[in-house]
Amino acid sequence: MAGLPFLLRRPWLMLRDLCVDRDRPDLDGLRAIQDPERFVWAVLPHAARTFSACIVLLPAGPAKAAAVAYLYCRILDTYEDLCPDPSAREALLLGFVERLQADPDPPPPPPIEAPALKDDRDRAHLLLIEKCDLVDRVYLELPAEVRAITRRLVRDMAEGMCWSSRVFGEQGGVLQDGAQVARYCHNVMGNPVLFTLRLLRHDRSGETELPAELEQSALEVSEMIQLANITRDIEKDLLRGVSYGAALRDDLGRQVDGDVSLAGRVRDARRELMRAALSRAPAYRALIDAMEQPHFSPARASALLMLLFTDRYYRSCARRAGLAAWGGRTPGLRLVLQSLPAVWSRRWARNVCDRVEQDFLNAADGGG
Repeated sequence: MAGLPFLLRRPWLMLRDLCVDRDRPDLDGLRAIQDPERFVWAVLPHAARTFSACIVLLPAGPAKAAAVAYLYCRILDTYEDLCPDPSAREALLLGFVERLQADPDPPPPPPIEAPALKDDRDRAHLLLIEKCDLVDRVYLELPAEVRAITRRLVRDMAEGMCWSSRVFGEQGGVLQDGAQVARYCHNVMGNPVLFTLRLLRHDRSGETELPAELEQSALEVSEMIQLANITRDIEKDLLRGVSYGAALRDDLGRQVDGDVSLAGRVRDARRELMRAALSRAPAYRALIDAMEQPHFSPARASALLMLLFTDRYYRSCARRAGLAAWGGRTPGLRLVLQSLPAVWSRRWARNVCDRVEQDFLNAADGGG
């Protein structure tokens, strides 16, 4: 399978990504893989969740570069998630950035001492650190300009994580206002979106810098997408002492289940965050229109698939937030099939964007 052209491998990778059990990764099978590119594609769905399918839909060259970059970012996430000591965590993050400066011979990534493991997902992420040399070998096959874009992403992500760690620590686990939440979203999601746009621009023209209006749309889109993760996990985050807004500051560490008053405050917080997210919907179409993709464009379908995954989440979130829902849950395979016509049809992509945008704005303006 690894020797086939990417165009022929893509359908199998897409189907596998939709079916893989991320809660029960085959750790022994992943550990046994020695071929670098095979390992990258095998571990990607355990690191990237829905992003994996979007990466696979990209053109062959950008897809491989995006897979490597995402795995490097997953290693940073693993440092952030599994290293409980703030100073040690920051040293690990910045150490990973430093190792990539040794291109073309990066040293092994620094290990986590006594990682705070919870489940097999965490073990799969630790395995990725252990076998990072295989990812490095694929990274070193990339063009020099693409490696530079990747190093920029890793640096920006690590610096953003260090900022978040310091701010949460200084403010008692709370982001104080919308500006801090927006910066957090830009750090977590904006940097990967900008990386992908730079990657696609380089693939088309050899250039890597983006127009200012495209960067602005990308940052607004990152808020819309990352707020999905934030609104999904409010209860879990509260229990671990984190809140993305001052309204729940006095509820840190509390269990929401069984507390009617707290559940109401959480619903109100979720509704406000969701409305902020949905109001960013117009930026998504602006981003797709500004991507300057050719008539035949897997990248356009990849962007549309990410929008459809985001739409699916917010449909379910609407009910939890006390907003009017606009549809039920759609299977992942159906979302992939809905995105595929965008490969050759700009009109299809625009029509789907228009429909999702209208649903989002209607929900943001109504209910609650």
